[in-house]
Amino acid sequence: MNCEATSVLLPEPSLSEEGQPQSPIPLLVAIVNYRTAELTINCLRSLLPEVQTLPGMQVVVVDNASNDGSVEKIAQAIQTEGWHDWVTLHSSSINGGFSYGNNTAIRPFLESQTPPLYYLLLNPDTEVRPGALKTLVDFMDQHPTVGIAGSGVEEPDGTRWPITFRFPSIWSELDGGLRLGLVSKLLSKWVIAQTMTEEAQQVDWLPGASMMIRRQVFDSIGLMDEDYFLYYEETDFCLQAKRAGWPCWYVPQSRIMHISGQSTGVTAKTNAPKRQPKYVFDSRRRYFLKNHGWFYAMLTDFAWVLGFLLWQLRQVVQRKPSTDPPFLLQDFIQNSVLMTTIGQLFARKHT
Repeated sequence: MNCEATSVLLPEPSLSEEGQPQSPIPLLVAIVNYRTAELTINCLRSLLPEVQTLPGMQVVVVDNASNDGSVEKIAQAIQTEGWHDWVTLHSSSINGGFSYGNNTAIRPFLESQTPPLYYLLLNPDTEVRPGALKTLVDFMDQHPTVGIAGSGVEEPDGTRWPITFRFPSIWSELDGGLRLGLVSKLLSKWVIAQTMTEEAQQVDWLPGASMMIRRQVFDSIGLMDEDYFLYYEETDFCLQAKRAGWPCWYVPQSRIMHISGQSTGVTAKTNAPKRQPKYVFDSRRRYFLKNHGWFYAMLTDFAWVLGFLLWQLRQVVQRKPSTDPPFLLQDFIQNSVLMTTIGQLFARKHT
């Protein structure tokens, strides 16, 4: 996706007395805001101690065309709080999605004479706990073969959320639709969510709420795929990194607080389930098509639908309440690989 946006002013690399560039910026933090100005400001405020422990660290906030006054509010906070030495605000003229926003922040630094060593994707609805970023940087310094590292997450009330993820597969899609404890145990090696311990561990992928990426990973696989608007982009990025020899690690000693779903409401836990937007299904379909091919992607659709139909039967028999988003099955089938392929063929035939 090639989208135009307003230009961003980034700090030029400082020069030594001899006129040579000084050491690279140790860390660039990318924050993509969409109509969450107050949360973004709180996130920036939580970064103040990290700036002191990582001298030279820079933060770029990309506003994805919020058009709700976010730019003005964040700009005012930067000025009032005196954050201009380490925070840059970029106002995008379009909302190109999560990958687009992060790439907008990261690309100019990668192309600079002294690109940062590390890049942190940080959600605006997070607050970093003391030492969180320094812990990730130290971990990456000590483990040069690790490509991506992510923080442990806690709820606003301090409750631990020690979850990371496996890559999606046919079996995880069957389990996701069926939701039967016995089957989940049998498919435990493929269930996407996995509970972690207090030790750093290698995992398949991490959420982009707090994901640190080594510069060489971008050199190997490029920037994030902007054909994902939202969801599955970090899953895909971690898979590409793993295929290129850059593993992903969970580092619970680094901690952030995360309030999920504040920009979209899709994963928010405080509201009733909302109908899933089309981009969720588009992203899922793209992930399987891109990484596993048409036939495998179609099988994952079949596995999920089969599991979900059995789940609905259980709901009727056992009188279980439904907590699913409205029209979930209908929307899933309509956006499945088979139905979209038929739709594309029909459109071509009539053009």
